[in-house]
Amino acid sequence: MISEIAAWLFALFVVDPLHAEISERINSANLPIETIQQSQQCIATHAPRLLERAEAEPYWAIVTAVGIASGWTSSAELFDVNDPRCSALTEIFGAARGDDGEA
Repeated sequence: MISEIAAWLFALFVVDPLHAEISERINSANLPIETIQQSQQCIATHAPRLLERAEAEPYWAIVTAVGIASGWTSSAELFDVNDPRCSALTEIFGAARGDDGEA
């Protein structure tokens, strides 16, 4: 039961706002259609994995949600940097933080 609550809170405070932020940044970046499609594929692949992990590891879910909500953790850290479909998202979120890693 705790794991289900952690997954729900993770979805509410991380996945849903992350999806909205991604849409906003993609729209403002005027990216090519191919890059947008790759980013959507990245989200479609990784969002269910993140929710599964949040349910399996409630402590990770809570720490990650607090870290992202407070700005201590970058949203880009949730994406697999080895997945080429996620490269545009990691670049967009990395650029938003700046070169020194500060938001």
